Amino acid sequence: MNIETTPLPGVMVIKPQVFGDDRGFFLESWNRRAFAEAGIPNDFVQDNHSRSRQGILRGLHVQTEHTQGKLVRVINGSVFDVAVDLRANSATYGQWFGCLLSAENKTQLWVPPGFAHGFYVTSESADFLYKCTDYYHPESEVSLAWDDAHLNIQWPLVNGEAPELSAKDANARSWSEAPKFDL
Repeated sequence: MNIETTPLPGVMVIKPQVFGDDRGFFLESWNRRAFAEAGIPNDFVQDNHSRSRQGILRGLHVQTEHTQGKLVRVINGSVFDVAVDLRANSATYGQWFGCLLSAENKTQLWVPPGFAHGFYVTSESADFLYKCTDYYHPESEVSLAWDDAHLNIQWPLVNGEAPELSAKDANARSWSEAPKFDL
């Protein structure tokens, strides 16, 4: 397993070693010891699976209480996945990192607590899996605007068309209203 740092301290790209032949493939998606050595917590309490069609954008989400670290990957299709640093004491506060996660590249992303997270489906559909370090707490969930000018996230929009959003995400907060964390 190859674990790479990103420009945002704490956010990591995980590229598992894939063993394959004409029968298919095998990979290790989680290894407590390897992840602990890289600084990724080993206490996940919830696994989630979402399926979305092309053009759907989910996020940017963060919980102000019961903050979650998320280990995310795609098992069908592809998404552009984004983490935004909301740690007020961080040198990268307000910056974002994005990468393509797909069934083909089998890449995973570790998004630690204190980051907003979202993804945009670039393929016909995508199955997105994520392991969380705390339980979903809807009362404290906040959405940040995907198109906030301060963040200036370079989403790879299909045909340049605006993404389809949930009502919650369509009414998301601006950067100036974003929560801050001291983690």
